[in-house]
Amino acid sequence: MTTQERRGRIRRRTNETDIELSLVIDGSGAAKITTGVGFLDHMLTLFAVHGFFDLTVTARGDTEIDDHHTVEDIGICLGRALKEALGDNRGISRYGFTYVPMDETLARVCLDISNRPHLHYDVRVPDQKVGTFDTALAKEFFRAVAQHGGLTLHVDVLHGENSHHILEAVFKAFGRALDRATTNDRRLRGQLSSKGML
Repeated sequence: MTTQERRGRIRRRTNETDIELSLVIDGSGAAKITTGVGFLDHMLTLFAVHGFFDLTVTARGDTEIDDHHTVEDIGICLGRALKEALGDNRGISRYGFTYVPMDETLARVCLDISNRPHLHYDVRVPDQKVGTFDTALAKEFFRAVAQHGGLTLHVDVLHGENSHHILEAVFKAFGRALDRATTNDRRLRGQLSSKGML
């Protein structure tokens, strides 16, 4: 596959949000993120940098109500862009996993690009807010990515105290695990499955 083939572009307009998202799998970690949700901008930038993805997101949402619709819909768009970029999943390693420490925090993300969406999310965040960001929305983001990207996604924080560190470690770990899973394996001629397809 070429870099050009491993790109997804999604435009999603609803009565609540207007989002444009571009994802390049074989990138350099370049991120241009403007979502109207400052903490999410930071987290998506970490995801891109540590996963070596090129990610561009522009979003307008009904943040005067709260950030829920914007965060969830960006997750939907990222999942769909990933699915579009990978096509039929030929040649990819499929599984990715990593541990990321962030000071006192240790996060683990394991995933399978399986076309069987599932989210296990065991992340205890002490604070309901980081700045103005509702920390419960991180789970909604990952649920949307898993559902629309066809991921079996397990996110666990083994220990942590600082809410910012916890979420930062999770997003970094997600980027690194997804980078591993999307890496092309030259030994593969099709999909990594004994069934012959995912």
